[in-house]
Amino acid sequence: MPTSDIYARGFDEDVQTDGNQCPECGGRVATNVQETVCKDCGLIVDEQRIDHGPEWRPSDADDKKRTGGPLMVARHDRGLSTEIGKHTDAAGNTLSGRKRRQLARLRREQSRGRFQSKAERNLAHGLGEVRRISSALGLSETLRDQACQLFRSAQNEDLLRGRSIEAIAAASVYGACRCTGRSQTLDDVAVPARVAQSRVKNAYQTLNAELGLPAKPVQPSAFVPRLVSELACPDEVRRQARMLAERAEAAGVTDGVHPAGFAAACLYEALCECGRHPLKTRVAEVADVCVSTVRTHQQTIISLTAE
Repeated sequence: MPTSDIYARGFDEDVQTDGNQCPECGGRVATNVQETVCKDCGLIVDEQRIDHGPEWRPSDADDKKRTGGPLMVARHDRGLSTEIGKHTDAAGNTLSGRKRRQLARLRREQSRGRFQSKAERNLAHGLGEVRRISSALGLSETLRDQACQLFRSAQNEDLLRGRSIEAIAAASVYGACRCTGRSQTLDDVAVPARVAQSRVKNAYQTLNAELGLPAKPVQPSAFVPRLVSELACPDEVRRQARMLAERAEAAGVTDGVHPAGFAAACLYEALCECGRHPLKTRVAEVADVCVSTVRTHQQTIISLTAE
């Protein structure tokens, strides 16, 4: 049936003609989303404007009772599922034995019907891995949610087929760290993920190629605070090492080098300039690089400062 047979020309779905008459002239009365007005004399009979904004003010923080919790990206069901308690009710009162047994049966039935498909079960498992890895690395909730959203995008693009869920979850965490410029290496992510580094690297390359991640190159200055914290260096050394790293970045000598190794060289040179002479092997061990890498980059820093 053509649309013209259902809707007449010039039909406004927001306007509804009421059966009431105008109290002034007895004409036709129509109601839209804002007001009830007479079509003949223009009398506004009633105002019914719909306010689509929030019904509270910023100062009414305690009155937000009916809004419910926010949507959670880290949960497969966005946090909208029902949580059945165990020992107490909503008012904090202790439940009887009969009621606890009834709730146990309800929780069992809810767990059986929690997932509607295998894909939803994989999503729940993957997001759980992302939350676990993020917690082990001490990442913020914002970064954790970005990693969860990246895992959702990977599943929507059918990138989980033939790959390990744990590897994709670890790659999502590493990809979120790279996109935000956080100083995390593949080893840091692979250890809590209990997945081989090669598998995490392959999964990250797949995410980067298929999803086009806006990954930023990690600069050596981002690794300086981490190395300083592990070696318990004073603030004077930290400022000097960061200044050396930023000077090298501005000169363009850090392109294509290992950022952690160059940061270790900057830290070692800063320690030497501040009158401290630690073992070069200790600095290289903290940065997870070899001593020759630190020695080579130190020569570059010395030649740069001599100019």
